[in-house]
Parts: sequence; structure tokens; C-alpha cells
Amino acid sequence: MTPDWYRVSNVAEVPSPSLLVYPERVAENVRRMIAMAGGAARLRPHMKTHKMPDLIRLQLGMGVTKFKCATIAETEMVAGAGAPDALLAYQPVGPNVGRLLALAQKFPGTKFSAVADDADAIRALGAAFAAAGRSLDLYLDVDVGMHRTGVVPGAKAVELYRLIASTPGLRAAGLHVYDGHNHVTDLAQRTAQCEREWASVLTLRTDLQAAQLTVPNIVAGGTPTFPIHAKRADVECSPGTCVLWDFGYGEKLPDMDFLPAAILLTRVISKPGENRLCLDLGHKAVAAENPHPRVKFLNLPAAEAVMQSEEHLVVETAQAKEFAVGDVLYGVPRHICPTVALHSFVTTVRDGKADGRWQVTARERQLTV
Repeated sequence: MTPDWYRVSNVAEVPSPSLLVYPERVAENVRRMIAMAGGAARLRPHMKTHKMPDLIRLQLGMGVTKFKCATIAETEMVAGAGAPDALLAYQPVGPNVGRLLALAQKFPGTKFSAVADDADAIRALGAAFAAAGRSLDLYLDVDVGMHRTGVVPGAKAVELYRLIASTPGLRAAGLHVYDGHNHVTDLAQRTAQCEREWASVLTLRTDLQAAQLTVPNIVAGGTPTFPIHAKRADVECSPGTCVLWDFGYGEKLPDMDFLPAAILLTRVISKPGENRLCLDLGHKAVAAENPHPRVKFLNLPAAEAVMQSEEHLVVETAQAKEFAVGDVLYGVPRHICPTVALHSFVTTVRDGKADGRWQVTARERQLTV
């Protein structure tokens, strides 16, 4: 790749702030994901990173057929893009039970599944699907240390899995194991922690099988533990950020070889001081949940953020005099997933030229159901 691979020849046609996506680099990241997993069938990428049907279709064209989602809207978008398998990795409660059922009825060509960790939620799902004469594949959500959702391996986990297996309208699909708390930079230490926590999953599977309960599948991990779980022949891996990548994981996980494929384009809109530039890149254009730097500029690496509001980002740099109002900066976000959700569309860039748009369809909370 050339050092200035990110530059857009027809940048005068691109409004700012904008999110640029480079499909060739996306495809290369998917190829690397497939190679790491040992085949496309081992992958169930989390699409909450990108939320775009065009990107789902790109992955389908490369042999990826299973996807993981966080919202009903994401699940509907995946099905609408033609994916044959969609897992809602978020326990459906309240109206979302009926919405998931509506999706199963609307898209008969897609196999839907979900996760659960609560007895009442399991019964509600079973009742809804049984009443409609349907059956839902349901995974037990397992907590191996993040303490956000899931049930800790042990007697309660066996009891809940037995409830899934015995509830009309449900099929026990296996275990969902997300270890998003493990993002240790050192690969050896990250691996050691992952293996310690995985031991409890293996014990749980053995206990379930001893109780005559089948465990058809295990969906494991996110992006940081992807290279570790990829070595297990009997699990599906569900990385997400790898598809677009960002500098947060790029710095934190140096062992993972993926390409930044989504770049923020911003312009200088004011020069409020000798060493200051004001950019049109506020909280509404780049995820603000992390401290600065929230974006690293490829063509101004020495810029230091000093102020940010809804529509503005002020940076200090000794190179300020080299920039005029209207000049363009290109930046890699720290956290790409919530950054994508701030944009209704992305501009695609091929061969150095902005050539189209992809809608960020699933940034909406509701599509049709």
C-alpha cells in the first residue's frame, strides 16, 4: 500500500464530515479473517461494527453465511440482505419477542436464533414461537468474566439449558460465550486468560452432555480473542471490528494484522489561533465515549485535540500554518463501531476515487418490524 492510499482524487465532491469506506481493503480484511479462522464456515462476524447491507453482501460473496447481531433492526437488515443465518446475540424481552417472531415469519429463507440467560425470558420466547407453530434456536448466554450478561457456568447454567431444551417452541442451539473483557495487549497473557476462562465452558459442556443434553454449537469470542478461539476446531468465531478496523484495536492488539478500511474526512473550517485548527468533526461525527485522541489524522499525525463540541474539533499543531480553511484531513477513529452509527451513509472509495454510497441501514432502531 502507498503511504497516501487514503487520499481521494475527487475530494472536492465529498462533503464533510464524512465517513469513507474502502471496499478493496474491507475485502482484504475479510480474506484475512477467513484465513485466520481456517475457512468461512468457521466465521459468524458481528455486524454491529458496520450495519450496512452492502457489506453483508460483500461477505456473502466471499463465502461467509452466518452473522451475529445486537438489535432487531440489525437482524432484519442481515436477513433482508440475503443471509441464510442470523443470531440475535441480545436477549429479546418485551416487544422484541414479537418482533423476532415477525422476522422469522417475514424471512423464511433465514434461520434465526437468539441468546438468553433468564428463565422468564426463555419461557416468553417459547410461548410466542409455540403459539405461532414455529421453533426458535436458542443459545444459553454464558458469562466467563465480563459480568454484563450471561450465566456463570455451573448448576444454574445446566438448569437454564435444560429449560431451553424442554420448552415447546425452542431448540437448544448450544452456548454463546462472549469474553469482551479480555483485551490484554500481550498475546501470551491474553491467551492464558482466555484458556483459564474457557476451561469452565468445557466443564459446562461436559456437564450438559452428562445430563443427556446436546450442545450442537458454541459461538465464542469477539475481536481480541479471535486468534485464540480460531484454533479451536469446534467453535464459531464472531469477531466484528476486524472488518473495518480502527486505531484503538490497532494499538492495543498489535498481533492482529488488519487494515484500517474506514476513514473520517474532515475540513478546516477556521484557524482560531497561530497553532490552532478548527475542524468540522464534532461529537456527532466521531464516537466520543473515549478520551482524546478520538481520531488520529494520517496527514497530520502531530495534531493534539484541545476542545471538542457537537460540531467542532479544535486541534493544536505546529503545522497549522501549512493548512488553509477548506483543506482536508483524513483520520482513523479510535472506535469505529459507534462512529459508523453516527453516519446515515458512507462514501465508498475505489482506486483513489469516491464512487458511491452505502447506506448505514441498521443505525435505525426499527426498520419494518
